[in-house]
Amino acid sequence: MSDPVWQKSSYSSAGGGDECIEIAAGIGAVHLRESDTPTVTLSLSPHTLRALLRYSRATA
Repeated sequence: MSDPVWQKSSYSSAGGGDECIEIAAGIGAVHLRESDTPTVTLSLSPHTLRALLRYSRATA
């Protein structure tokens, strides 16, 4: 299995130093990590990620 290809948020500054969320697609999972701690990842099913996003939008 190859390493995931991480994508930074478009809201991240190009100069670095700003924390941001990165996302990578996997087989049956979506992986999330914070840019300043890339060794810690959260792996979610697409269904669970949709529920998390729905919840965060509703409570924002």
